[in-house]
Amino acid sequence: MTELLKTWLSQGPSSQQLISFNHHDIVIGSAFTGQVAALHQTLSEHKATRWLLACDSSDLFAAGLCAGLLAGKQLILPSNTQAGTLSELTHEFDGILSDTCLCEGKVFLPLKKELYLNDAAWPHGEKLGELILFTSGSSGQPKAITKTIDQLDAEVSVLEQTFAAHLPQCSVISTVSHQHIYGLLFKILWPLAASRPFLSDQVEYPETLTYYTNLFPNLCLISSPAQLSRLPEALENQPQYRSPSLVFSSGGPLSQQAAIDIAHCYGKPPIEVFGSTETGGIAYRRQSRDNQPWRAFNSHQIAQDEHDGALLLKSPYLDSADWLRCDDKISITDTGEFVLQGRLDRIVKIEEKRICLVQMEALLESHPLVSKAALLVLEQPRVQLGAAIVLSKQGRQLLADEGKLAVNNRLKAHLLTQFERVTLPRRWRYPETLTLNTQGKLLHQELKELFSHD
Repeated sequence: MTELLKTWLSQGPSSQQLISFNHHDIVIGSAFTGQVAALHQTLSEHKATRWLLACDSSDLFAAGLCAGLLAGKQLILPSNTQAGTLSELTHEFDGILSDTCLCEGKVFLPLKKELYLNDAAWPHGEKLGELILFTSGSSGQPKAITKTIDQLDAEVSVLEQTFAAHLPQCSVISTVSHQHIYGLLFKILWPLAASRPFLSDQVEYPETLTYYTNLFPNLCLISSPAQLSRLPEALENQPQYRSPSLVFSSGGPLSQQAAIDIAHCYGKPPIEVFGSTETGGIAYRRQSRDNQPWRAFNSHQIAQDEHDGALLLKSPYLDSADWLRCDDKISITDTGEFVLQGRLDRIVKIEEKRICLVQMEALLESHPLVSKAALLVLEQPRVQLGAAIVLSKQGRQLLADEGKLAVNNRLKAHLLTQFERVTLPRRWRYPETLTLNTQGKLLHQELKELFSHD
């Protein structure tokens, strides 16, 4: 396997490599090298080993990332810079690499374009550092996932081998954050190692996306199911004169309808990548039919647990050569591909009875009154379930006509078809929407706040 990322990190960019761009600025290799060299010099002289790295601008983030790795530091990547998130992680880091001082009492090294060394050589790293990302466990508490350069290099190399033929001299733009593993790999590490420039801003509006697709003949779009599902309507469901050469989607399965709608606007459906922060990418697909199977990357081995159907994985992205059990239930097809059949985790005990929250949410969402359902275990005043329900048009009408109790009772009666009464949610909320992060996942803290008062 070609060591694409490790080779690039050891040599650095050519002086003329286009690193990043936006509508008013570009960064080429010589300027990027000067920024990385200046940051590396300061980090190497500092005794702090654990640095929190967070910055909205992808070019400054990339400079901090390269400098920290080459200086042998441990880089902590928070999922966001909300005060609550940083408070939970405050004991995990000693210093901060960012464009703004995020919290008091920590060493602060600013990321800014003005900080660079003229005519500097690319730094040499005797021992490369590592990254630590955080993902929510089933309890919602942050779970640390360590990524070494060897693991990241393996994934970048596989991505290039698998998809490079579809990316002729592409520039990369993204609607997802580089603070998460998907955006980090697809927007920062892979483009750097393969000499593909990336947009230093995060695309937030369809108009911005259209601007860049019209500007560049070859463009690779990195996005998520939630964002891609809304995009066709913003494009007025019309075929586009200029379209990205390739669209990637990750963070969850894309609905078949969304894949069809994107294909109508852009000429072909997105390539979906299935995986997690812990595993990295596992498989990919391009939907041409309902419930399209997933194809594992050539470097991976897939098996099915004979007891409960859990996905078993061997991958060069992992720190062990043993089989890793995942919490996804699968069935393997005759061609060796696999079909996802839901999650096996999020098992909780209510009144000493084991309940699968995924199963209960799916049952709620099968009711005509419900558009989206999310369940949460509440600890006070006793262990019980809270249900946050986004109602359908029919559900909103019933709520307006007959009130909350009537809706509660309809949904409880529906749940009683599969669950015992003592296990049903005791507290119900009916928000207009459920807040998702940029990866299309529910925000656990905001879900909790729905139940913070009656």
